[in-house]
Amino acid sequence: MPTPLTELPVRRLTPADLQSCANLSEDRGWPREEHKWGLLLAAGTGYGIDDPDGKGLVAGCVVTSYGPALSALGMVLVAARYARQGIGRRLMRSVLGEAGETPLTLHATPNGQPLYEELGFTHVGRAEMVRGRFRPSGPAPRAVTRQATAEDLQAILRLDAEVFGVDRTHILARLPAFADQLRVAEVDGVLTGYAAAWPNMDTHVVGPLIARDTDTAKSLINSLAAGTDRPLRTDIDVRHEELLTWLKASGLEPIAFNAVMLRGAPALPGDWARRFAPLTVAAG
Repeated sequence: MPTPLTELPVRRLTPADLQSCANLSEDRGWPREEHKWGLLLAAGTGYGIDDPDGKGLVAGCVVTSYGPALSALGMVLVAARYARQGIGRRLMRSVLGEAGETPLTLHATPNGQPLYEELGFTHVGRAEMVRGRFRPSGPAPRAVTRQATAEDLQAILRLDAEVFGVDRTHILARLPAFADQLRVAEVDGVLTGYAAAWPNMDTHVVGPLIARDTDTAKSLINSLAAGTDRPLRTDIDVRHEELLTWLKASGLEPIAFNAVMLRGAPALPGDWARRFAPLTVAAG
């Protein structure tokens, strides 16, 4: 007698599962995003459910741990042929059991939000995805930026920990190899922001984007845009209204909204006012 779908075993994924994960993305109409899957599987812990018919994965996700204070959950996907049969809930309950008392955050699509609410996640914010050919609008931002060097890494890590509220060294150390561009802003030798642009299908995604103010964020985006001929894509916290208005005036168009959700803590750590865009948004 076959195992009921809601009792299929959940296993750890490895970098060897990259193609199966990309196939799962494609099955749901998402881009394959192999570059992003590669980073997440290397820096995080993947969980998956194998198809009992031997046809790859029927579900998968990745948890990126930032220590006991926070983990991020993303790329929650269920194959279309198994949708709405309890597989996603089965996977999530297993992941939540592994997480224990560690708070979990995620970006939820409208489709995924009801399940996360049922599992105890609360709505703590909202991000807007924008995409398009960047054409600078209005007065040029004034902050000075430059290409990051290896000597900047420790200052980037200190600033990121201060703004994000947890230590992300294990994933940010991979950023120079993962991103096509990494730039910093500084005043009198003190780092005031940093941003990366990394390749994703036919776009460059801007993120992370951390800056002391909106002008610095604009300068970093401006400088990244100057270094690519691809469309830009980024996910901006909707509280940064001035930056979103400027991006839309500069050719980027709204694509979607994702709910920022949290389980196990009343609020996200860190300083949202300097946190403009995440490293990756792996919504589910």
